[in-house]
Amino acid sequence: MGTITLISLVILCLLLSAILLLLWQRKKGKAIPLAVVFVLGFFALGLGAIIGFVHKGEDYQAYQKLKWHSLAPEKIAPLVDQGYTVFVDITSDWCTICQTNKAEVTHREQIVTALMADNIILMQGNWSEANNTIESYMRHEGVPGTPYNKVYGPSAPNGIVLPSKLTIDDVLNGIAAAKVH
Repeated sequence: MGTITLISLVILCLLLSAILLLLWQRKKGKAIPLAVVFVLGFFALGLGAIIGFVHKGEDYQAYQKLKWHSLAPEKIAPLVDQGYTVFVDITSDWCTICQTNKAEVTHREQIVTALMADNIILMQGNWSEANNTIESYMRHEGVPGTPYNKVYGPSAPNGIVLPSKLTIDDVLNGIAAAKVH
């Protein structure tokens, strides 16, 4: 927990304590204007909302746990035959859609958790620079460029091509459809 978060939580606790103290004093007969209680309550609610917004509970560094293997098309079929699901991601540093897919989908904690399952192998080809393996694979797939994502599995040995602009549901549904049922 960061210092700013800790300070914010302390201030929130102090605001809530002040509200409770003022309500208790008012109940005992002291002339405490209700407007003061409402203003403090408004501040507490606003601060609580900000703390909640900043700390949604998602680990934005979760993607660093993913173990990507270099694209090896010749290994996909044998891995699928052994019961694995293979998630292929062809990306490049200059591809804006690729970077959007990472930020909005593949780096999100929910997807990272799904991709870290024991039976999933991750293969990535970064086409930022010329690469014969990636070029051959993409030519075989009939796709001119990035992004390109495909999920292979026992139920989909030929693979399921995912849309260029990914959504969380696209990836989860692709993984589920490729697995053995």
